Amino acid sequence: MQEQRKHTGFLLTIFSFIAFIALGMPDGLLGVAWPSVRGGFKIPLDALGTLLLSSVSGYLISSFGNGYLMRRLGVGKLLAYSTILTGLALLGYTLAPSWPVFVGLGFFAGLGAGGIDASLNNWVEAHLSHRVMQWLHASFGIGITSGPLIMTSGMIFTGSWRFGYWVVAGAQLFLGLLFLTQARRWDNAPKAAHYQAEHEGAVELHPFSKTIRYVPAWFSALLFFIYSGIELGMGHWAYTWLTSELNLSPSFAGFWTAGYWFTFTVGRILGGFMTQRQSPAKILKNSLLSVTLVTLLLAAVPLRLVKIVGILILGFVIAPIFPSMISTTVLRVGRSHAGNTIGMQMAFAGLGVGILPGFMGVLGRYAGLATIPWMLFLWAVLLFLLNQWFEWRGKSHID
Repeated sequence: MQEQRKHTGFLLTIFSFIAFIALGMPDGLLGVAWPSVRGGFKIPLDALGTLLLSSVSGYLISSFGNGYLMRRLGVGKLLAYSTILTGLALLGYTLAPSWPVFVGLGFFAGLGAGGIDASLNNWVEAHLSHRVMQWLHASFGIGITSGPLIMTSGMIFTGSWRFGYWVVAGAQLFLGLLFLTQARRWDNAPKAAHYQAEHEGAVELHPFSKTIRYVPAWFSALLFFIYSGIELGMGHWAYTWLTSELNLSPSFAGFWTAGYWFTFTVGRILGGFMTQRQSPAKILKNSLLSVTLVTLLLAAVPLRLVKIVGILILGFVIAPIFPSMISTTVLRVGRSHAGNTIGMQMAFAGLGVGILPGFMGVLGRYAGLATIPWMLFLWAVLLFLLNQWFEWRGKSHID
């Protein structure tokens, strides 16, 4: 019996990693495909913001409703249906006759992505170790790294952006059907020891109605809003910036965009090891300072080589920030507000993905693509100062 449980736990861990790889792939596709997509539909540069807002709307709905859906469907079926929905939406991209239809499909892609993201984060937290949680998010990096490679290769060999979406859509649909056959395994898996210990404690949690009136909770969520704008802002616009502003070839720009996500993945994997020697708060502060310096180099140094290499460095130094911010939530708002605040933070992260890269497109259209690294630098400064404010307030809060 014990051996069977170990086998089930190992199998579901592998499935979790694969699901998060699949979750990251569509984000990696979009940045490389965007110049061709907007050229085909004859839309302006900043139209990307409309698609991102549509996708984030779906993501927020499925994320907020995750608890209800998990109780009704179970984690296994919710994960399977979300993966299938994402695959169908990506397939729909390739068949969309007009830009409004493409944007509408983005809502369903976001709906599926939110279901995958929230359900797996909840399941891994309840059933597996904290270290596995680190590797889970590293798996997302693998997926978002492979996305630009798939899209660039497809465009080189077929001349169409649709091929990349066909490949990823097919993978999503296959995985969704596979997860559906394994749905009972997810729901019958035993709880992790650390989860049981934490939830058997006597910490009195504040109701959500009290947390939303707690100002530090909103500022903590704002950290995630700004961070997402930096991470996905560079991820979505690196290809366009490299080709249009730095005059690099499309193939080089595509692979270099994948390089940004590759160094991001490496940084996130190493971040897991760093926690054995440094506190999450220390890692967070050092990473924020590094991101501020690197974005300044990208913006201010006129040498093209510095800008190109700086993209890879940015991917590496920004990687540990998100999990470190999650781990330091208690330090910012106190344990009794932490659970509610984490939900707010995930929602604001989604909003940041939908709003800030789109704003970069608007400004890039009217003021030039050279504004992209300056915007990244401005947001990095704001992020660093906001984190410093929390540090000045003190590392613990008594409610």
